[in-house]
Amino acid sequence: MASYLEGLNSAQRDAVESTEGPVLVLAGAGTGKTRVLTTRFAHILLSRRAFPNQILTVTFTNKAAREMRERVAKIMGGPVEGLWLGTFHALCARMLRRWAERVGLTSSFSILDTDDQLRLLKQIMEAARIDFKRWPPNALMAQIQRWKDKGFMPGQIPVAETTDFANGRAEEFYAAYQTRLRQLNAVDFGDLLLLMVHLLKTDQEVLAYYHRTFRYILVDEYQDTNLVQYYWLRLLAQGHKNICCVGDDDQSIYSWRGAEIENILKFEQDFPGAKVVRLEANYRSTQPILAAASHLISHNEGRLGKTLHPGRNDAQGEKVEVISLWDSEEEARTVGGRIESLWRSGHSLNEIAILVRAGFQTRSFEERLLTLGVPYRIIGGLRFYERAEIRDAIAYLRVLEQPSDDLAFERIVNTPKRGVGDAAIRNLHEAARAYNMPLHDAAAKLVAEGGLRGKLATTMRNLLEQFEDWRNILATQGPVVALDIVLEESGYIAMWKADKSPEAPGRLENLKELSRALADFETLQTFLEHVALVTEVEAQEDGAKVSMMTLHGAKGLEFDTVFLPGWEEGVFPNQRALDEGGNKSLEEERRLAYVGITRAKQRAIILHAANRRIYANWQSSIPSRFIDELPEEVIRHSGSVQPQGGRMAPAATHFPVQARRPDAWEVQARPARTQKIPVGARVFHQKFGYGRVIAADDDRLDIDFETSGEKRVLDRFVERQDG
Repeated sequence: MASYLEGLNSAQRDAVESTEGPVLVLAGAGTGKTRVLTTRFAHILLSRRAFPNQILTVTFTNKAAREMRERVAKIMGGPVEGLWLGTFHALCARMLRRWAERVGLTSSFSILDTDDQLRLLKQIMEAARIDFKRWPPNALMAQIQRWKDKGFMPGQIPVAETTDFANGRAEEFYAAYQTRLRQLNAVDFGDLLLLMVHLLKTDQEVLAYYHRTFRYILVDEYQDTNLVQYYWLRLLAQGHKNICCVGDDDQSIYSWRGAEIENILKFEQDFPGAKVVRLEANYRSTQPILAAASHLISHNEGRLGKTLHPGRNDAQGEKVEVISLWDSEEEARTVGGRIESLWRSGHSLNEIAILVRAGFQTRSFEERLLTLGVPYRIIGGLRFYERAEIRDAIAYLRVLEQPSDDLAFERIVNTPKRGVGDAAIRNLHEAARAYNMPLHDAAAKLVAEGGLRGKLATTMRNLLEQFEDWRNILATQGPVVALDIVLEESGYIAMWKADKSPEAPGRLENLKELSRALADFETLQTFLEHVALVTEVEAQEDGAKVSMMTLHGAKGLEFDTVFLPGWEEGVFPNQRALDEGGNKSLEEERRLAYVGITRAKQRAIILHAANRRIYANWQSSIPSRFIDELPEEVIRHSGSVQPQGGRMAPAATHFPVQARRPDAWEVQARPARTQKIPVGARVFHQKFGYGRVIAADDDRLDIDFETSGEKRVLDRFVERQDG
């Protein structure tokens, strides 16, 4: 046996040595995927089946490409030159520069960044006199990129993919945008793949060249490919058909950015006679963790199927713990206390992670760890009070509390955009210096004395009057009500609702969480002092820290101890995802839960609370359906709320006997409806009342409610009223 094959288990070695024909390697979490991929690459070279420049190797990140290059060099005994190894975009850029003239470019074409793309699209929309407030350019840009991710050139958009943006003119602007890019000898990132796919489809000489060039194709994270990436790979693989895709259908969690799980599910259909190798020996986690994750994911129908088992002899460990708590505040205290205890017992903070479904959930844990003096880091994002939308909202509050706060006033005077440009702000600064007064007061003086003209004068007068109204609300109704009204009447909430980027819903959730945070303080002043102190805490550059991130950001990482809070219906699985995607989204949410559990090496701790605060009010919650899908034999229940006869009740040791159990905890998770509700049926919803079904899509219903208007809900949450 060659030395580089030593240490591989039988499945890994099979994946490495099956070099000819199409191969799908289903690599479960912690099963040595990267090792298999790099060893297969080296095996092809060392067995002299191909030269380095005859192997096309595709990764999703530059980091993965660098790691693979280093591992191959280690096996080969030195750097390997001439590799076609990189990300989809990097490899397509390299190809496109060779054939640029055939798509109307020169080889020196520019690749525009996001800001330049948006600036170019705005110019096109301005020329067409489009109202940006009604039809935001970034929403159109997102739609254009979605079309590109699906491989649609201008003029090729199918009816099912059309949009009513700008009264149906989106395709017209897409075509104009592409024409303008060619005139500038430029492309955007979406074009790199789109144009190469178009070229490979339409130019047989180019296709034949790459069929001769690449004898083998290796693809990492195949479950994350979108349609245009899939088309590119299929076209290139038509030559030698020696394509090996490595991925895990159970870890496909990026549909929101275009990933199509169907790409991996239909691999055998796309490549008849394909060999499927399953890597199921996990070298990361203990047996209870693997059993819990495998049993949970088995509830998904859209999967190829595999079952993880320990690859080590010492994989016996403690059971997965499910902690049932009375409220979200106790959840934060419990996680903080457990981490502090682990830290004191010698557990490295670097090996502890808190994984949340949505970014807004981090705030309570951040504040608890700060109180305890436990260092932490936010991975893949900013600390809660450093996020742009939170800083904007707090700037409004600072101006309410202290009108002379020039930095806060300057931040929000044109956020959302009110036509107060840089020149107007410079004039305000000059007036403030001349009058020796704050910007807010200088603006008021200019308005009163006619120092501002036209639309700017009207805008500034309206804003100052709004601040006066908001201060009255603050004085009479308190900071929580004031914040909600400020965000609504200023147009700030509407700005993010109009934003169609994937981040916008998360920003709105963060603003709701800010309102919840504000409710903990008696006055606005004490809250602002708290925020100032929190943000002033110096981050230690060195030293161990607890990692905090979303479940999406945790993929590919591992920790000894993982806390998984917020496992309640509506939080996880996420209600918005279920409303928008039905059963398909539910299965992706379950894959997200699987990813979360399999990040843990030694202990996985799941938490859920009976009550969460929504704005200033407490709302009852029911446990996530995913908890019911965990196998009882590997689960240990604990917490202040204990199961009693299938229901949840407060434990007597923590709460007095008279403590009231929330009604919602007596409600079991609703099962899927067996008989579909037809269009036209009259239904009742506990929150929205009576209504009539106007459209149905799988288990999602569009309902026109008599008092609440049109809503989209899951059919299991309504009762049919007309038999």
